[in-house]
Amino acid sequence: MELFTPDFGLVFWMFVSFAILFFILWKWGWPAIMKGVADRADLIDKGVEYAQNAKEQLDHAREEAEKQIAQARQQQAEMLREADRMKTQIIEEARTAAQSEAKKVMDAAKVSIEQERKAAQAQFRDEVSDFALQIAQKVVRRNLADASAQQELVGSLLDEMEKQN
Repeated sequence: MELFTPDFGLVFWMFVSFAILFFILWKWGWPAIMKGVADRADLIDKGVEYAQNAKEQLDHAREEAEKQIAQARQQQAEMLREADRMKTQIIEEARTAAQSEAKKVMDAAKVSIEQERKAAQAQFRDEVSDFALQIAQKVVRRNLADASAQQELVGSLLDEMEKQN
C-alpha cells in the first residue's frame, strides 16, 4: 500500500521540484512557447493575408482579362465592320469603274461605227457618182454622136446659166 499513499517527504520534494520546474518553465519556457505560438499565429495571419491578396489579385486579373477579351471582341467586330465597309466600297468603286470603262468602250464603239458609216456612205456616194458619170458618159456619147445634138446641148446649158445669174 505504500505505493498508493506517498510519504510526506516525497510529496514535499515532488512539490518543490514541480515548483522549480514550473518557475523555470514560467520564466524561460513559457515566453519561448508563447513567442513561438505568436510567431506561428503571425505566420498564419500573414499566409491568410497573402492568400486574400492573391485572391484579390486573381479576381482583379480575371476582371482585367475579361475587359481585355471584351475589348478585343469589340475591336474584332469593329475590324470586321470596317473590312465589310471597305469591301462594299471596293466593289462599288470597281462597279463604277467598270461602268465608266464600259461607257467609254461603248462611246468609242459608237464613234468608230459612226466613222465607219460615214466612210461607207462616202465610198457609196463615190461609187454611185462614178456609176452615174459612166452612165451619163455613155448616154451623152450616144445622144451627142451627131453635131446638131451637141449644138443643142451647149445652147440649153448656156440658157440655164443665164437664168441662174
